[in-house]
Formats: sequence, structure tokens, C-alpha cells
Amino acid sequence: MKKKLILIILSLLLFVIALILPDTSLFKNIFFLIAYSFVGFEVIEEAIENLGNGELLDENFLMTIATFGAFYIGEYPEAVAVMLFYQIGEFFQEYAVHQSKKSIATLLELRPDYANLLVDEKIVVSPLEEVKVGDIVVVKPGEKVPLDGIVIEGNSRINTSALTGEAVPRKVQENDSILSGVINETSILKIKVQKEYKESTVSKILDLVENATEKKSPSENFIHKFSKYYTPIVVGLAVLLVLIPPLLFHQPVSFWLYRSLSFLVVSCPCALVLSIPLSFFCGIGAASKIGVLLKGSNYLEGLTHVDTVLFDKTGTLTEGVFAVQEIIPKEISKEELLKYAAHAEIYSNHPIAISLKNAYGVPLQEKVEQIEEIAGMGIKAKVNRKTVLVGNYELMQNYHVSCDKMKTVNTVVYVALDHHFIGSIVIADQVKKDAKKTISDLKQLGIQNLMMLTGDRKEVAQEVSKELEFTDFYAELLPQEKVEKVESFIQKKKKGENVIFVGDGMNDAPVLALSDIGIAMGGLGSDAAIESADVVIMTDEPSKLVDTISIAKRTMRIVNQNIVFAISVKIVILLLSALGLTNMWFAVIGDVGVTILAVFNALRVSKRKAR
Repeated sequence: MKKKLILIILSLLLFVIALILPDTSLFKNIFFLIAYSFVGFEVIEEAIENLGNGELLDENFLMTIATFGAFYIGEYPEAVAVMLFYQIGEFFQEYAVHQSKKSIATLLELRPDYANLLVDEKIVVSPLEEVKVGDIVVVKPGEKVPLDGIVIEGNSRINTSALTGEAVPRKVQENDSILSGVINETSILKIKVQKEYKESTVSKILDLVENATEKKSPSENFIHKFSKYYTPIVVGLAVLLVLIPPLLFHQPVSFWLYRSLSFLVVSCPCALVLSIPLSFFCGIGAASKIGVLLKGSNYLEGLTHVDTVLFDKTGTLTEGVFAVQEIIPKEISKEELLKYAAHAEIYSNHPIAISLKNAYGVPLQEKVEQIEEIAGMGIKAKVNRKTVLVGNYELMQNYHVSCDKMKTVNTVVYVALDHHFIGSIVIADQVKKDAKKTISDLKQLGIQNLMMLTGDRKEVAQEVSKELEFTDFYAELLPQEKVEKVESFIQKKKKGENVIFVGDGMNDAPVLALSDIGIAMGGLGSDAAIESADVVIMTDEPSKLVDTISIAKRTMRIVNQNIVFAISVKIVILLLSALGLTNMWFAVIGDVGVTILAVFNALRVSKRKAR
């Protein structure tokens, strides 16, 4: 970019000097030619190279033939102006692309330069590609985590903003999983590598971002086809313009050659060819800025035509983590009730057991022995030599413990001490804070078919559906039944509309792949999410879906503005050029002006914030 800017400035200075010099000066045309060479060489070289590749009628060819023709008829100033202003337009386009890449720059900078490999208690700086699964790497404060792994020593705060777009630091300690690309902030960590670089989170994300522009949207494909047919047509018209009128009106060929050249200059479809892909690039960049990765511009356009949005429940609309909601003791304190329940579950990794231990919140110190798991019912254990039963109502029945069954859609844990009922604990999966607003905002965007698909019990699904005000819900679905449901919605959708499925990316891979647009929610680090989904929301916020659809709609609005504006102005100036009502200067300014305006309009996609 700097080199191009210098050449443009030099060319502009020589161009101005040549214009000032008197017509009798020997240096006037020499300065014009030198000024032209500074800005024209690259275009001519590209045109010749494209000719060798069979690409005859592109914008480089049009600019070359138009300027050579201008020199031929002695219009040196117009020839230089055509190329100079064309290169100014190209410079603004490159600048626009550079600016739009800034929103993706944080993702492209995710890749650490090296790994501190621990070998025989010594740190060896190693390329990422040479680190193997099972190796130990050391990450110092301020460094990026090089590869996915598990923390085996140390505790620290990590900054995940480069991956998720969220600047809230997170704590990690021994046995916690950690993803490549996050920044270690406070203390040294030793990490056991679980994935080689090519399989790591950062590698997959970089590959996704770098290839996002390969999947073209229908609008981009339209522009490509439009240019393919449009360019030969205008070249043919320019040739006819220089051949037929001189024969019919007996006028000089040079007179109509000038009109023909002006016609060629303004015919260049630069505004469309540059601004449309740039608009989508900016849209993808704007989405990545808020922690949403799109695998192609076709999905960005697809998000503007949505008929139905289907949501998974657990981990998507709810936190996916059980938490104690209520403690109901009987002849005992809440603290004692929770103590016995937590100690009985001391060795269990079941989500319910984890929620009980988390709620207790202090180290488990009582003597626990003779732990027995009762399949489908709960746990039986000795805590301080007392028999403790922790489980569902059926467990109480099985051991003849007298208690009343609670009526609730949530999970109830019943606790008995020495076969005597001492209370119950209500546990539930909480709805995410922004879930209700997400459904409301989607309705405001005009999407009315909003449904929930879940394998959870009907009573639980009904409660969540009612709270979030879904159109409908389907509960107790097996994985294959989820697939069948999505297929049925795809068959019933409106023509030209899309069915979106939003899941947590862990066990919804088949449905994510089947739907028109599969969106993995909170799927960061999940191979299934990154590979099966078309869009990956890297945080646990459903509201990012609304933001992404808003970005998509804004992108398409700007794309359509550029298409209408560029084609309309082109048609008007082409007609004026053909009729001889404009000169080549007007043609140049019209062409470059439209291009620059369209490019800066495209940049508005990334300048404005999502709703």
C-alpha cells in the first residue's frame, strides 16, 4: 500500500507539472508519459498476464486499451487521468480491505509463535508443529497458550477475549481444560498437551476464518456472472460505436474513437466487483468482532431469509449446569441436610452430585465409607457411621422411608438418615439470562416460528417453553427423532427461506449438519461444533444470534444499495458517453467516484455496532 501511495503521489505531481507547462514545451508529453508509467505499469502487466491465462476482458484490459487509445488520438492528459484516478480508486479499495481486516486481526494473531516445551526439567523453545500429545508446555504470564491441554500445575487467570469477544477473565487451576489462543495473565502454568497444533482450537479457527470468503453468497455469484457477460457486451458496443457512426454520418473515425474510449472507461464494473465482496468481508469481520464465526458469506446472506429457528434446550437456552434452588429440611438444619447429601456424593461426578458439593461450598471432611450406587435411584453411604440415602423418590420407597413426593418440574433429591427422612433438596438447570430477550428480539426481526427440541421430560420442557414464550416445543426426543423433526420442518418451509438449528455443539452434530444453517452455541473447543456447524457462536450467549442476524441484514442492505447505485450511475454515464454529451474526464470521475462511494458504503458494515 505504501509503495502504491508513493507512485500515485509522484504521478500526480508530474501530471500537474505537465498540465502547467505550455503546449510548446518538449517536456510536456514526456512528463505525461512518465506520470502514466508510474501508475500504469502494474495495470498493463496484469492485463498481459491475464491475456496469457485466457482472461481477456477484465478491468485491467479495459483500462489499458482505453488509455492506449487516448494516447493514439493525442489526448495525453485524459490518458494519464484515466489511469491515475483508476489507481486512486484501487488504493481506496485496498485501504478499505485493510481496515475491514482489523476486526479479524485479533483472530489471525491468535497463533502463538512458539511453545515452551519442558524437557528434563529444562525449557526448550519449540515450533508448535513439533509438540506432541502428552508433552508438557510451560506458559508464563502474558504469553498465549500454544496448544489445547489440561493444567497439571499452577492456577491463574486467563483472558479469553481473543476467542470469545468477551473480556471477562476466567480462573483456571489443576485438572482444568484450557484452549490454545487464550492469554495467561497472572501465574505460571504447566499444561499437558491434548491435541497437536493442526487439531487444536486455534488452528481450526484460523483455518475457518481464512477460508470464510471461499463460500460465495448468491449475490457474489451474481456479480461474477454479471461481469462475465457484461464486459464482452460493452467492449462489443464500443467497437460498434467506433465503426458504424463514421460510416453512417461520414464523420472522422477519431471523433467516434474518443466517444468509444470514454464509453470503455466508464463501462468498467469496478464498483460492483470491488464493493460487493468487500461488503461480505466486512460483515464476516463484524461478526467475528462479537465472537461469532461464519464459514462463508453464503451463510451471512442465508441468515436474512429465515423461516424457522429451532433451539436445543440444555446448554443452549439453559446453563447446562445443575444448581441447588431450594433446601427443605425436616427436623434438621439446612446446613446439616446439605452436609450429609454432599458427603454421600463425595466420589460421584454426576451433575447432581457436583451441584450438591458446590452448594455445600466447604471441604468435605467427614468420614465416608461403604459407598454403594443404586442404579437409577441414587447413593447409599456411611457418613460418620450413619447410613445416608441420597436419591429420588423411588430410592426412598425401595428402603421403606416414609416421605411425601414433591410436585415440581425440577429435580428433587430426597435425603434419609438411618432410614429416617430428613428433608429434600430441589435442583434445577437455570435458564440463561438473555434467553428470553433473544426469543423476543427474534420475533421483532419477523421470525415467528420459534421452537424448542429437547430430550428432556415434557414437564420441564413445557415450563421452559412457557417462560421463554416459544411458538411450540417438542420434548423427550431421541437423537434420531430430533433429526426427523428437523427434516419435517425443512420439507414444510417457505420457498427461499431457511431453517436454522441452534445447539450446544456437543451432541447435536447430525442436526447441525442437516439444517439449512447450523449454529453451534458455546461450541468453542468442540470439534463437532466447528466441523458440523455453519456458524459458531463462541460464547454461551443466545443473544449473539440476534446480533448476527442484524449484521447479516445490514450487510445485505448495503450490498443491494451498492448494486442499484452502481448499475444506475453506469447506465446513465454510458448513455451520455455514447451520445457524446460527456468527455473522458467525466467518464473517469464517474467511474472512480462510484467505486470509491461504493467501497466506503461497504465499510459501514463494520463501522456500526450490532444491535
